[in-house]
Amino acid sequence: LTQEHYACVSHCTLPLPTATPEKMAEKKGFLLRISPETLAELERWAQAEFRSVNGQIEYLLAEALRKRKRTAPKETKDAELDEPEN
Repeated sequence: LTQEHYACVSHCTLPLPTATPEKMAEKKGFLLRISPETLAELERWAQAEFRSVNGQIEYLLAEALRKRKRTAPKETKDAELDEPEN
């Protein structure tokens, strides 16, 4: 799809996703256990937003992390950013 086609189909002006081989290599895979009901809901939601289920989960997690960083108290933000958990 072209940029114009994507914008027309989704009724928004988001840029096309760009998954280069380099970006794909940076990602780490892991198994996720999820109930069939939750997976079905995620599939419907992802389809409605023209994403894969994996893309939808990544989007939701990224949004949750951004929101958490905006609402976390200053001292909590600094401690979490300075020392990663093992």
